[in-house]
Amino acid sequence: MNNYRAGIFAECIACIYLIFHGFRILRRRYKTGRYTNRAEIDIIAKRKNLMVFIEVKHRHDVTTGLNAVTSAQATRLRRAAETYIAQTGWTGDARFDIMVVTNCNIRWIQGAV
Repeated sequence: MNNYRAGIFAECIACIYLIFHGFRILRRRYKTGRYTNRAEIDIIAKRKNLMVFIEVKHRHDVTTGLNAVTSAQATRLRRAAETYIAQTGWTGDARFDIMVVTNCNIRWIQGAV
């Protein structure tokens, strides 16, 4: 399986995991406009008054997955989330999470970015 397919597969696993934890998936692979110095958000999910923006990483171990989210990427993710919030008029709580999918488990780091 190539890296692209592994990433898509990891996102699907993460979505199923979130659904089992009571979240509703609002968007997948949300992108802001081109050349805006913003990022793609892998998953946007909601549960009650909480919207969660999730970066999914597929790696061989959790530490490598966590280290894969750089400070520059975190800044782009925040900007993209701000754009989504502005477009939807969301007034509830928001949080940035990282989900690392390895061959054997899922590690969900809440409030990571």
